[in-house]
Amino acid sequence: MDLFSRTWAALRAAVASLPGTEFAKPSGCRGWLVRDLVCHLVIDAQDVLITLATPASSALTHDAITYWAVGSEPPSGEDPLSALIVRLAAAYEDPALLKFHLDDVGAAAGRAADLADPGMRVSTQEMVLTAGDYLSAYVLEWTLHHLDLVTHVRSVPGPPAEGLARTRVMVEEIAGTAFPSSFSDEDVLLVATGRRAPTGAETAELGDLAARLPFVLG
Repeated sequence: MDLFSRTWAALRAAVASLPGTEFAKPSGCRGWLVRDLVCHLVIDAQDVLITLATPASSALTHDAITYWAVGSEPPSGEDPLSALIVRLAAAYEDPALLKFHLDDVGAAAGRAADLADPGMRVSTQEMVLTAGDYLSAYVLEWTLHHLDLVTHVRSVPGPPAEGLARTRVMVEEIAGTAFPSSFSDEDVLLVATGRRAPTGAETAELGDLAARLPFVLG
């Protein structure tokens, strides 16, 4: 849960420091500009607040790893939800308003996470898991989206090293296999999730694993 707080604070700080002109640049999420990604983070923060306020009494069904569904087709950015995010982001017009909204809702989500009992059962998307596992799953969300934020924006720092390391472990657990030790944590996350194609040398190192890529997490 501490890592949730650190990775979320780092991502919010990166957004807060973005010059307004950077919001019109592409993000690492296909079909989304940086402003669209930031709008998605507002929705994510709302989801955290909703989930932590939705206790469950039924048996646990998922943990931080099984929370994630795995597909093989990267999103196109054209599905209804993605299209809605684009329209919502455009409605802000002034990036300062979008930054303010993320800071406001995001800080509340961070406080709710700090106050949550890690053993409390919560319900989200027809899953029941502990608050600790739910927040641990979001370390992966924050870290991948922090990488998305800085794909074409070099004026802000990337995700913290401990978030990258933990997210690599999670992705390898989800994939059921380890990536070559020669890959940096960042390279594993980008290649594994289809955010970039492996180089020829990386493909050779991956061996049979290359044919299973990407692992699209949702």
